[in-house]
Amino acid sequence: MAVALVLVLVVVGSILFHILSPWWWSPIASNWGYIDQTLIITFWITGAVFSAVVLFMAYCVFRFRHREGVKADYNPENKKLEWWLTAVTAVGVAAMLAPGLYVWSQFITVPDDATEVEVVGQQWQWSYRLPGQDGRLGKSDNRLVTYENPLGIDPDDPYGQDDVVIEAADLHLPIDKPVKMLLRSIDVLHDFYVPEFRAKMDMVPGTVTYFWFTPTRTGTFEVLCAELCGTGHGYMRGIVMVDTEEDYQAWLDGQTTFAQLSAPTTVGVMDADEP
Repeated sequence: MAVALVLVLVVVGSILFHILSPWWWSPIASNWGYIDQTLIITFWITGAVFSAVVLFMAYCVFRFRHREGVKADYNPENKKLEWWLTAVTAVGVAAMLAPGLYVWSQFITVPDDATEVEVVGQQWQWSYRLPGQDGRLGKSDNRLVTYENPLGIDPDDPYGQDDVVIEAADLHLPIDKPVKMLLRSIDVLHDFYVPEFRAKMDMVPGTVTYFWFTPTRTGTFEVLCAELCGTGHGYMRGIVMVDTEEDYQAWLDGQTTFAQLSAPTTVGVMDADEP
């Protein structure tokens, strides 16, 4: 009886804790409220299963407790119960998968008017590349990465000359405009994650992954690496700032293009007759 009562109290206490202690979501700053809704659906389904299983355990402990003169009945199979458990489990799993698949379909279906922004991860910093006046990103290749060309941009591709290069600095984005994030790693596995955007994706060397979102509120948001990438993993952080259109253009005008970075620098030589 005591064990059964403890199990019932566990269920009641869990429900009361959820009701009296509200979830403190981080402020959402993108269009992906669908992800929060999916998490809530998953929570309620798993919470209902947890409550049902624990209450069933409490019932079994009490109903089939030891009593003098009562002999246990050995029943190794129950086809009816097995079919019911299989059906209920299948419905529960489908109920959890369906919202996630729906959101995933939207997550990778990029709007035609989305602006491309490349995110480059390396131990242990974030760099970015934005399209220039032509609106297109040039080609890139990890084999082209050098000290002078840290993002491996193809110098022979004319579309890459006006690309805006942001190395180990903050990224700015305009508010209310969809953005397609192209994710590339030049060394090991990384994961670009901004909690307030409800968006994250692995960055796999040798391939380009992507997702899209629309910033919906201005502010400063922290970038985290959500994939263990070495001893400096915990320090691989960055900043994404969502600006008004005016502030974004002012910031963009002050950035450096790939052509400017790769332009040869001239060093003045002093004439021998000069003092």
